[in-house]
Amino acid sequence: MTGALLHPTDELPTPRAAPDDLQQHIDRIVPRIDDHIDRLCPDSPADACAAWLPADCLTGSERTNATGLGHRLHHALSEPVRHLTNAAGRRWRPVMIWETVDLLGGDSERCGPLIAAIEMLHTGSLIVDDVQDASPLRRGRPAVHTVFGMPTALNAGTAAYFLWDRAVQLSFPDDAGRGGELRALLLAALRAGHAGQALDLHGHREEMDRAVADGDRDTVLDVVRLTHRLKSGAPTAAGLETAAVVTDAGPQLRAALAAFGSAVGTAYQIADDVADLRGVTHAGEPTKLTSEDLRNSKVTMPLAHAVGRIPRPFLTRLWQETKEGSLHGPALSRARAQLEACGAVQACHEEADHIVHDAWTRLAPLLPRAGRHLLHELALLIVRSKQIA
Repeated sequence: MTGALLHPTDELPTPRAAPDDLQQHIDRIVPRIDDHIDRLCPDSPADACAAWLPADCLTGSERTNATGLGHRLHHALSEPVRHLTNAAGRRWRPVMIWETVDLLGGDSERCGPLIAAIEMLHTGSLIVDDVQDASPLRRGRPAVHTVFGMPTALNAGTAAYFLWDRAVQLSFPDDAGRGGELRALLLAALRAGHAGQALDLHGHREEMDRAVADGDRDTVLDVVRLTHRLKSGAPTAAGLETAAVVTDAGPQLRAALAAFGSAVGTAYQIADDVADLRGVTHAGEPTKLTSEDLRNSKVTMPLAHAVGRIPRPFLTRLWQETKEGSLHGPALSRARAQLEACGAVQACHEEADHIVHDAWTRLAPLLPRAGRHLLHELALLIVRSKQIA
């Protein structure tokens, strides 16, 4: 896909449900997901050993001291993870999976631990990401590593990935074949996510240097898209593919669900790049620093889309200041205004909509007609509404 945008946003179907009705539907599902999050990561030291330790790993004498061990595990693992899950996250990933399981005739309550585990995977990745980006805020509260310390944050964040194993045991304890399939999905998503994070940490400076020099934005856009698809698209794809596995969906539907999940996750990340640029608030409080990515010298979609849209001398200056980390105060405000005025931000919105539109066009004919519009409307709400990661 090149930098050209094939579908303007006004070609997308208008959602049938009013936003308030859709939000009420989401609000009915979220408490049920939170119940399963509590099962996986209990808010009580008494249940910490069962949550974090493999079954039957304690010896007789260790079981005698399980109360003290539970308190230590709770403080070192549960509390850091719940610090973030108890904040203002939107739960859109598990809501989308829950909705898909129901749409395909599955038992969403039985699959609740798996659905909750997708949110825990996301939570763990945010904890680690904030350490690597030195981000002080997440969801309007101090980032986990600023409260619990960097070593504990890294360990708790990565431990959250493995709650998936317990979720498989809770949902399908006697189905080894399905359990193996589900575990393979998680491992593939983790592998992709870590590759995406590697690309993100390495940065895209070489591609941006070339784009500024020759005016060709396609290469830098492609590498940013790939990073977003690996980091954000792959876990969402795994979530919707999980819905396919637990409902015995056929290969064609399973592939289309995975593609749609990848599209929604990728589009969300594009929209999140825009939200980072503009700043996001929740209940009147900032959820992270405004334009944190520009401050951190990161190449995001708005910056990549600015190539060819901002006159080269101004783009060269903008990129040089971004690389040097000198965008603060008036210079940062000027950079944001340039990205808005040149059409780069609008291009991001159009691209995000197009990605979802294209994937939905392939998926919709394979879904049951009754109720499928809710899945589509949820995807549009996710991509177009205020971002809280």
